[in-house]
Amino acid sequence: MKDLVFKKILVANRGEIAVRLVRALHDLDIASVGVFARDDAQALHVRLADKAVALDGTGPSAYLDIAALVAIAQAEGCDAVHPGYGFLSERADFAQACADGGLVFIGPTPDQLALFGDKARARALAEACDVPVMPGSAGAVTLEQAQAFFSAQTANGAQAGVMIKALGGGGGRGMRAVLRTADVAEAYARCVSEARAAFGVEGVYVEHLMRNARHIEVQVLGDGQAVASLGERECTLQRRFQKLVEIAPSPTLPEELRVQITQAALRMAQAVGYRGLGTFEFLVDEGAALLPVVFIEANPRLQVEHTVTEAVTGLDLVQLQIAVAAGQSLADLGVEAGATAVQRGFAIQWRINAETLDAEGRTRPAHGTLACFDLARGPGIRVDSHGYPGFAPSPHYDTLLAKLIVHSPSPRFADALRRSSRALEECRIEGIATNLTLLRAIAARPEFAAQAVHTHFIEAHLDELLAAAARLDDVTRAISSDSDVTAAAAPFFFDDTDALMVRAPMAAKLVELTVDVGDVLPAGAQFGVLEAMKMEHLLHLPRAGRVVAVLAAALDYLVEGQPLLRLEAVDMAALEVDAHAALDLDAIRPDLQKVIDRHAFTLDANRPAAVAKRARQGGRSARANIADLCDLADEPGNFSEYGALAIAAQTRRRKLDDLIANTPADGLITGIGSVNAKQFGAEKSRCAVLAYDYTVLAGTQGLRNHYKTDRMLGIAHRLKLPVVLFAEGGGGRPGDTDMPIVAGLHIRTFGQFAALSGKVSVVGIVHGRCFAGNAALLGCCDVIIATRASNIGMSGAAMIEGGGLGTFAPEQIGPSDVQSKNGVIDILVRDEVEAVAAAKQTLSYFQGPRAIGFVLTRECCDMRCQRTDCACTTCVP
Repeated sequence: MKDLVFKKILVANRGEIAVRLVRALHDLDIASVGVFARDDAQALHVRLADKAVALDGTGPSAYLDIAALVAIAQAEGCDAVHPGYGFLSERADFAQACADGGLVFIGPTPDQLALFGDKARARALAEACDVPVMPGSAGAVTLEQAQAFFSAQTANGAQAGVMIKALGGGGGRGMRAVLRTADVAEAYARCVSEARAAFGVEGVYVEHLMRNARHIEVQVLGDGQAVASLGERECTLQRRFQKLVEIAPSPTLPEELRVQITQAALRMAQAVGYRGLGTFEFLVDEGAALLPVVFIEANPRLQVEHTVTEAVTGLDLVQLQIAVAAGQSLADLGVEAGATAVQRGFAIQWRINAETLDAEGRTRPAHGTLACFDLARGPGIRVDSHGYPGFAPSPHYDTLLAKLIVHSPSPRFADALRRSSRALEECRIEGIATNLTLLRAIAARPEFAAQAVHTHFIEAHLDELLAAAARLDDVTRAISSDSDVTAAAAPFFFDDTDALMVRAPMAAKLVELTVDVGDVLPAGAQFGVLEAMKMEHLLHLPRAGRVVAVLAAALDYLVEGQPLLRLEAVDMAALEVDAHAALDLDAIRPDLQKVIDRHAFTLDANRPAAVAKRARQGGRSARANIADLCDLADEPGNFSEYGALAIAAQTRRRKLDDLIANTPADGLITGIGSVNAKQFGAEKSRCAVLAYDYTVLAGTQGLRNHYKTDRMLGIAHRLKLPVVLFAEGGGGRPGDTDMPIVAGLHIRTFGQFAALSGKVSVVGIVHGRCFAGNAALLGCCDVIIATRASNIGMSGAAMIEGGGLGTFAPEQIGPSDVQSKNGVIDILVRDEVEAVAAAKQTLSYFQGPRAIGFVLTRECCDMRCQRTDCACTTCVP
């Protein structure tokens, strides 16, 4: 390996992967700088790094502070940053921040991270490379769309299901398998919430569920020009989509499928000029006639299971990753482009986690102090771990304690398995409960020896595995006498007195607590949500009670057994009788009041400053225009809004309260309205209405209002509804950071809008400035109605100046007197009142015979006068 240009590298991670990276850097004679959160000060990587710098925070959030990490790397004179896996390893914005700060990000390019971080775009790449994908949605879906997709998969009694997956990230977060219609809504909510918490991206998509699938992944290395395969791995044995056992190579994959999968991965990597390590993942069902192999996702980073590939190839993947980042080519590294590295024997990785598994398959993190931590040794055995005797892992992180990697050069998988069984038996861990006996039980199964397994094997055989683990469990799990927590994952505990204490069932983050003092809860009521083991877990009460004390707060990190609520016993039957007798029909329930209060932020009555400013400019609010268009003063039910509670996708840079107050509906009010209902009836008067709210942020087309627009345009296509567009606005909005988008080429809005042409009536209304993307939409309208105060242009003032074409005021760009004379504006009116009246009249021509007297408030002696400043007496009311 040639001399590397890096002299010092920041390790932006923790745990066993940080230890692995520090050791690799030491072997390369590169100085290492580690970082640690306040609750990680005793971690092993802090001791091993050449220097360790404290982060200002506790828990995972400390390791997600991009600005702090870049500042530390710069202050310490680092040349590069290695993100490891998890945390920021797949964040395009982190890679870009490193580049902007003069640091090399050891991983793929920001564009590649953004591509593979968006599962919908990754699917599109696979299809373009002629790689089969699972039937599913093209992008993010709403709950209604997810439910419709599920219904389609189970039509005609088919025994199918769906996978709901986060668009961003990986590692099993934001992922649920759904087999029953009744479970779709809850699974959708949990996936959205987990995705938001883990990746800052709440979009989810849906796929058909392959029930008897095996999970095969291909390890790829690229230098930006050429790519090579380092072999495949079998990762089928999982619990709740978290891998437990990984094997390299797959012992039973047919050679034809091995070649097909490898070539598919290489085609995709080559198509984007992939740089660095990456894993392309596939599901395999040899019994499926139509789709035996499908691509599911690509992870553009170092994988937890890279160790088994290292064992069978003899290559150090971390060192290769660093070398590629330093500019070396595959040829420099002795890796043959377009080929698969030679592999020798079999390697198995067993993930030893500090956790327990209950009879329902729920994993619960365990904690305590490692009194004994004696892992296997001998030929062909490697251990990657951050544990040591006396170490008390923080409960705030992933539960991975150690990776036991066993390699046998023999061509017989049975030899590697026999060595594995011996290694698992030699491991002794005391002080913290682990899944060690479960791994021993798996190794003893005949199905594992034959590799006759699938991704749901553990759930399908859970009772047998737990029983076998109990028989094998001869390891003492004693907790040190001074520990204030227990190792076992205890259930909720209730005192025998009237005051009932509800405790945390596991060490976790309290994501949400939905009760207050005085609330009376029936048995089984959900009262909160925990986040642990990369998943969200609902908290339910096993018996009824009244809340007399709330002992924890949302976002708290909890230890197992920590009190959450104190209850007092109640007679629910008597309460129900009393409640019925004293029922106040005018009372508003507290939960409904919360909904009302949340909607209040979207209403003009609660935005007086914005409405007053708009009035001073001679305009009306977007809601006032819709109220006029749909005659809401006479019939409030004439408009059904969609997505009123959306906010700008800027939660990484702004507080939630700020976004709720200042970005109502994400700048787009849209829904189904009835226009001219009095004249033509509700059915014939239905329209899709979209009104950009120019008072919300700079740029009007944000991430979530694009979702809303696409949803409404899809309904217009399906139901053949006319569309009314209030198009004032400035196009794309900068600063939406919740989705790792680079070019935005996935946006379907403009194509969908243009495709309405010739199918339905499309009316555009403009008052004020209409530039860029908003003008593009306006240009697709059949009829354009504009006020004299309008300006319409494909570029705003900033873009024109940026293009070197001169400096202009916005009012100089496409003024109404120009655009009306050249035919861009079809109907020129004085203000928004007349604009809405003109829109009503225009739509009436297509809704049915017009009622007598239904005319514009303004009439012209010649309709062509409306393109000019006609002042004849006939034209002036």
